[in-house]
Amino acid sequence: MKKVTDMIHSRVWFPLTLMLAASAVPAQTPPAAPLAPTEPLYQLAPPAPPARPLPPVAPMAPMAPLAPLDAPEAWEQLRAFKLDSDAMEQMNAFKMDAEMMKGQMKAFKMDTAPMAFFQNAAMAGVRRANDDRLYESGLSALDNHRYDSALEDFNQVAAHAGSRADGGWYWKAYTLNKLGRRDEAIAAIAELRKSFPGSRWLDDAKALELEVKQQSGQSVSPESESDEELKLMALNGLMQSDPERAIPLVENVLKGSNPPRVKQRALFVLAQSSSPVAQQTVEQIARGGGNPDLQLKAINYIGTMRRRQQGSTTATTPPILPEIYAASNDPNVKRAILNIYMANRDTPHLADVAKNEKSPDLRRDAFAHLGNNAGQPELWQIYQSETSSDVKEQILGCMYSNGNSEKLAEVARTDKDPKLRRAAVRVLSSQRSATSGDTFVSIYNAEQDPQNKQAIVDALAGQHNAKALVAIARNEKDTKMKLRIVDRLSNMKDKDAQDYLMEILSK
Repeated sequence: MKKVTDMIHSRVWFPLTLMLAASAVPAQTPPAAPLAPTEPLYQLAPPAPPARPLPPVAPMAPMAPLAPLDAPEAWEQLRAFKLDSDAMEQMNAFKMDAEMMKGQMKAFKMDTAPMAFFQNAAMAGVRRANDDRLYESGLSALDNHRYDSALEDFNQVAAHAGSRADGGWYWKAYTLNKLGRRDEAIAAIAELRKSFPGSRWLDDAKALELEVKQQSGQSVSPESESDEELKLMALNGLMQSDPERAIPLVENVLKGSNPPRVKQRALFVLAQSSSPVAQQTVEQIARGGGNPDLQLKAINYIGTMRRRQQGSTTATTPPILPEIYAASNDPNVKRAILNIYMANRDTPHLADVAKNEKSPDLRRDAFAHLGNNAGQPELWQIYQSETSSDVKEQILGCMYSNGNSEKLAEVARTDKDPKLRRAAVRVLSSQRSATSGDTFVSIYNAEQDPQNKQAIVDALAGQHNAKALVAIARNEKDTKMKLRIVDRLSNMKDKDAQDYLMEILSK
């Protein structure tokens, strides 16, 4: 405490005393000499008389001691002092104390270390999202006959070697064929076979290769797209009147080397039909009986259209989707079904994924969906049974609902892992419950880890909770920690903070 008081007296009170004293001493200046009479411009002025020596300056009278100031006057002078530029420089020097800054930087680096896991996961998500964006952009360009733009997008998707790479190679070959570059299209199909021997795009690629070879020597005619539109309209009408005759024709469209929009429209025609045969065909494609793009579309159609057809007002997940999820190894398929679980607020299936999924990315997505869908009790149950510290930290990051305050406080008080206690403090600090200040004070008083104590101080500072910080400061015996708390309080325009600062200055 004496160190804190001496620092504030030396850097705040002493400069203020000098300023007040200087303003009380009258200035000693000699009387000005009389001006010489004005002469005509064409005459030279007479030589100036020699300057008179200045009278000696009287010695400064001893400064009378300053009368003690009551709290309001002292506070007003402190405010005036803060506005003075020299005083501000000294205050900045106080705040930038080297030892304190060293401790703060060390704490910052140690606090951000656990976030590396989330940063890596976020970067993986960004790469996946970028590939998805390029892929969808390429499909859109194909539908609008912008083949050069489509080729550029699919080139990038194929080069990235992500989960969409085999689809990128297929559509690259398709686009090259549309541009009349048929030798390059054949080469792209060969690369698809070589790099992805187990890809579900190979059947489509076989049909495309046959078409490319048949078209060799023929001119490119993108105008043929209009004929495909007419065929789709005819298929739609036939589906309404005679589904049994229409379904084989639609299946031929889905298996051929047609543009993505045409295939999706054909699948949409099937999904809209109430015919049991049409529904079975859509389910077969959703289980993987087509290329990956059509499978994702079929899954989405099953998740949205079937409920409309049945006139259901509640969001229910069709039983086929959990079956497909369990049988698939494709992360894109699983993520599409996971998004349907989230849209339907299907907590049981989300919790099942969160407990049993092997993929860290998909499991993390399930945690986030549970947090958004009020699946907080399930998150807490999973946390208690989990053994991985990293996974536990992910779960805590999703428990941001105010309803989890008690559980987070329990982790912050009792968990044996300091990293998890610190993670619980970070999440708890984002909540604005009326008791969070008292909770942090009790957690701080029981905490022994210096990093966690700093995290609590920073959390309260972020909440501008001066009352709780003052309560902690009064009982803190560690000088460095107390300096950290006073530093936080000095930046707050709060009565509790101001009163406590005045209390330190008055000692």
